[in-house]
Amino acid sequence: MKKGAIEMSIGTIVIIVLSMSMLILGMVLVKNIFSGASSNVLQMNDKVKDQINKLFVEDKRTVVYLPNQLAEIKQGEDWGVAFGVKNLQKGTVEAGRFHYEVKVSDPDVRTKCGIGERDIESWVKTGRADDMVIAPGQSYFGIARFLIPEGAPLCTVRFHVAVTKDNVAYATDFFDVEVLA
Repeated sequence: MKKGAIEMSIGTIVIIVLSMSMLILGMVLVKNIFSGASSNVLQMNDKVKDQINKLFVEDKRTVVYLPNQLAEIKQGEDWGVAFGVKNLQKGTVEAGRFHYEVKVSDPDVRTKCGIGERDIESWVKTGRADDMVIAPGQSYFGIARFLIPEGAPLCTVRFHVAVTKDNVAYATDFFDVEVLA
C-alpha cells in the first residue's frame, strides 16, 4: 500500500512541475507577443509623425495626413485621420493656447446624403475637439477617429480641422470622408 502511495505522489509532483513549467512558458510567450506589438505601434506612430512633419512647409500651420485628402471608410469600420498643428509664432518663447475642432463643412450635405450635420458629426468617435499648449516652433499631432454606422448613406462629406490660437482663428485644413458599403 505504501509503494502505490509513493508512486502516486511522485506522479502527481511530476505533473505539477510540468504544468507550472508550461504555465511559465506560456506567460513568457504572451509577454513577448504583447511587448512586440506595442513596440510596433509606437514605431508606426513615430513614422506617421515623421510623415506629417514632412508635410509642413515653411508657412503651413496645419496639415492632414491623407492621400488626396480623402478617407475612404466602409460602414462599420473604425478609421483614424491624423493631423498636425504647428506653432509658427516668432519673437517669443511663450507657448500659445490652441484649440482644434473637426466639423462638417459641407453646405449641401443634407441634399447629398439625406442626413444632417449633427448626425454626420456623430461619426467622429474620439478626437473631435481638444485644447493644447504648443511652444513656438513645436507641433501637436492628433487623430480624429471615425466609426461609420451600418446603414449610413453612401456619400462623400467634407470636414474641416479648424484651429484657434488664444481664441483667434489660426488655421484650417480640410479632408473628405467617403462612405463605402
